[in-house]
Amino acid sequence: MELKRTFVLAALLCGAAAGARAQDMPPMPKPGPEHDVLKKAVGTWDATVEMLMPPAPPSKGTETTALGPGGLWLVTDFKTAEMMGSPFQGHGVEGWDPAKKKYVGTWVDSMSTAIALSESTYDAASKSMNGTMSVTGPDGQPMKLKTVTQYKDDDTRVFTMYMPGPDGKEAASMRITYKRRK
Repeated sequence: MELKRTFVLAALLCGAAAGARAQDMPPMPKPGPEHDVLKKAVGTWDATVEMLMPPAPPSKGTETTALGPGGLWLVTDFKTAEMMGSPFQGHGVEGWDPAKKKYVGTWVDSMSTAIALSESTYDAASKSMNGTMSVTGPDGQPMKLKTVTQYKDDDTRVFTMYMPGPDGKEAASMRITYKRRK
């Protein structure tokens, strides 16, 4: 059903585009220098997941990332055999939004029925992506999390997620260290 709906939407958009004059159409978007940051994550990565709050034994996972539609979007699939006692699977999409001048993304996984939305900026000096993720908290209320991805080198990056701790102050809740598979 979803695939059929996608094809119908694509056909409608193509029909609308065909009816418009070519000179009135904006140019098709193309990857720019902002997409070079996304390209850094393309590949297959071995991941070590550390749950810091509450503490749990580390788990191992695999992330596979590729540039998607038109080279504009980074598409991520993540799997672990076990995380907090259950198999875990997640899927993300991230790209550059020129209107917001930020990286935007979505994340869904097997531990939540809500979609997470993210916005971030890249700091070339520190080689880090710094942002926020809007999620539904354990109490069902909206919650903003801080996220930092530090690019240590071409083959190592560390993602850290921060959330309000028991004292209400921001605390690291999860860290994932990625090593590029060769």
